[in-house]
Amino acid sequence: MKSVEIQGTLRTDIGSKYAQAERKAGNVPCVIYGGEAPFHFSAPALAFKSLVYTPEAKTATITVDGNTFRAVIQDMQFHPVTDALMHIDFMQLVEGKVVTMDIPVVLNGQARGVLNGGKLKMILRTLSVRALPNEMPDNIQLEITDLTIGKSIRVSDVVPSGFEILNADTAVIVTVNKARGAMEDEDEDEEGSAEEGSAEGSSDAPAEAPAEAAE
Repeated sequence: MKSVEIQGTLRTDIGSKYAQAERKAGNVPCVIYGGEAPFHFSAPALAFKSLVYTPEAKTATITVDGNTFRAVIQDMQFHPVTDALMHIDFMQLVEGKVVTMDIPVVLNGQARGVLNGGKLKMILRTLSVRALPNEMPDNIQLEITDLTIGKSIRVSDVVPSGFEILNADTAVIVTVNKARGAMEDEDEDEEGSAEEGSAEGSSDAPAEAPAEAAE
């Protein structure tokens, strides 16, 4: 998994008043949890651009006053009007200790149902995954080539390897909805044609001629 390096400054004054001052200076107040005690620091907002505004799951390597932490984002706060990043909570990565992250889902192939006119709808773009730091996947890849109209891939269809998915097993990740004018899938057409042919064959079969009356 890729890591983003962040150079921060130790925050010794804690509270909303000081946090607001940090934001006015163009910084983002942050807290790292998971160690012996919460660690408070701040860093320029631009330093988080490639960590926050990306579809990829990444870790952060944070250096503050000579101390280095490996961590992942646990929570973020954004301004309700400007959408500016206001605060980040990190969870420190510790060897042998599981961590939870939102991991992006990557779709491979083109669904057969889409080729027949259906509409692909992605319900879950990320999955909540719990794993040891060295077992955490970069993404979860799903093969959708055989996905037909009306069919879905659910969480229960994903086979985890070294990690646990926390979403409900019945949750739909991706589905193909039937659109107006969509064609039936080929397998269904073939089955339908076979049934029609069988029915026609039985109805067209000539009836046996009645036996001639004995003279």
